[in-house]
Amino acid sequence: MFQTNRRNFLLASAAAAVAGISQRTAGAKALTTLAASPAPSEPSSAPGPEPQTSNVAWKLGMITGVGNDPEKALSTVHSLGLPTCQLEMTTFTPELAQRLRQALDRYGIIPTALVTGGPGPDIYNFYQGPLTCGLVPRKTRAARIARLKQASDFAKRIGIPAVQTHCGFIPANPSDPLYKETVAAIREVASYCRKNGQMFRYETGQETPITMLRAIEDVGLDNQGINFDTANFILYDTGNPVDALDVVGKHVQGTHMKDGLFPTNPHDLGREVPIGQGKVDFPRLIQRLRELNFQGALTIEREISGPEQLQDIRKEIQYLEKLIA
Repeated sequence: MFQTNRRNFLLASAAAAVAGISQRTAGAKALTTLAASPAPSEPSSAPGPEPQTSNVAWKLGMITGVGNDPEKALSTVHSLGLPTCQLEMTTFTPELAQRLRQALDRYGIIPTALVTGGPGPDIYNFYQGPLTCGLVPRKTRAARIARLKQASDFAKRIGIPAVQTHCGFIPANPSDPLYKETVAAIREVASYCRKNGQMFRYETGQETPITMLRAIEDVGLDNQGINFDTANFILYDTGNPVDALDVVGKHVQGTHMKDGLFPTNPHDLGREVPIGQGKVDFPRLIQRLRELNFQGALTIEREISGPEQLQDIRKEIQYLEKLIA
């Protein structure tokens, strides 16, 4: 979920706290050679043969806000022993590109996607959200298309393989004029990314899985993919993440490993919580990703501020390491 002000503050707070965190030792090295045995799963009551599972060794990562200080952002990722990251940015200058590339090379971190949004407000609730988020609102659409194209050019300069964003509350009704306009806007951005040799990735949550699948098929380009945010389906009450993989699993290229609780009032989203404390069934989810031969990274996202954020991420790393090993 992209929130320029909130997330950049949270991740800046985490970076500031890195000085007090010791380096991971043997466990950090193990992240680059994750075990490939199947994760635990609940028995299925469905008839038929057992599904095949892949033997891909996944790498862990986290999403980090770069701001104007790539060194601080990447040092945080490195301190946690994570070999990959998604980079969240809204500024795209040649000078920043040079410093970011140097920091990535210095720490040996692989960037899996550039994440951006805006300009203009993104209000994450059920009332203002459809009016402000992504490429759906007419008022901010042109400026957001322009920013995504800037992000694509910046990503090409750095060597980042994908540009990623929330497209907004895509209307479920394909006859809605806003649906058709949004598809045209996504096609324009995805086409631009295609010329730059990149994938364009939708982040899940604000629309149902079938609505996202419909949009991908109606855009009709071969460089589209999905960043599968495991908690967003629950936070927005748009589905169950394990079941959603039956609908959009073939398009999943990246993830946000995140947990959450369903909304309990009609105004606000559900609440994000540490992995293992919410409604996401991670053992079943990991098993399903193996069955789909998912090849991407497992990217942790924890949207709180202060030292507790890094404490939670450390615990989540340990949880995921055990689950995928």
